[in-house]
Amino acid sequence: MTHPFEIELETTLPAGPEQVWEAIATGPGIDSWFMGRNEVEAREGGITAMTTGGHREEGVITAYEPGKRLATRTAEGADGRFMAFEYLIEGRDGGSTVLRVVHSGLLGDDWQDEYDALRRGWPFHLHTLREYLTHFPGRVGVPVFALAPSGGRSGHEVRAALARGLSLPSSTPVGARAHAELAGLSPWEGEVVWSDDERLGLRASEGIYTFHHGSGMALMFHHLFGPDIGGAEAAWQRWLTGLLS
Repeated sequence: MTHPFEIELETTLPAGPEQVWEAIATGPGIDSWFMGRNEVEAREGGITAMTTGGHREEGVITAYEPGKRLATRTAEGADGRFMAFEYLIEGRDGGSTVLRVVHSGLLGDDWQDEYDALRRGWPFHLHTLREYLTHFPGRVGVPVFALAPSGGRSGHEVRAALARGLSLPSSTPVGARAHAELAGLSPWEGEVVWSDDERLGLRASEGIYTFHHGSGMALMFHHLFGPDIGGAEAAWQRWLTGLLS
């Protein structure tokens, strides 16, 4: 049985409507703050695609009004499930922009858990968007993805391992400084800008680093803006795998 849902959020961003549109309506823009590697065919009826860990999910653009409104919808699954996204942009005085996001659709039998996960995740993603527009405006990020199984650890134990690997206190407070040693890369340092029970967000001079974890696995979705990022994805994958092996 399917269950309808809707999540609506609004945030004020430190950028003009054109910058926000580039961030939410182009493949390189989405790569700079959201998940996976993204493609956008810029027209109503065009195709959007997100590829994460070899899995590709496509949608169709149902509304395309540059600088104002973008809406997309995935195809229905065999059970009727689908997801729809709408982004509404409104410029404000002082060069800021109000972005309203509506995420809706139909979920399956485990809809409550999935809905709760989506509801908890969106504030984090919008915070990452704000970090991008504030600290890396006009730049295009390269997405870096890594995944590793937790080896039977609980979500709490995975979080503790991440904290140790990043030289953070167990409480991982916002503002704490992180440090990591990655084979093949220079020593890495960053600052915690988001911390909840399921996610960590850190900002460094060359990018935004996000860690997602649970009882089954840990994932990383990083967005790198530095001039020398060759080998970064492989290095972070080795780091995460070694941390949880």
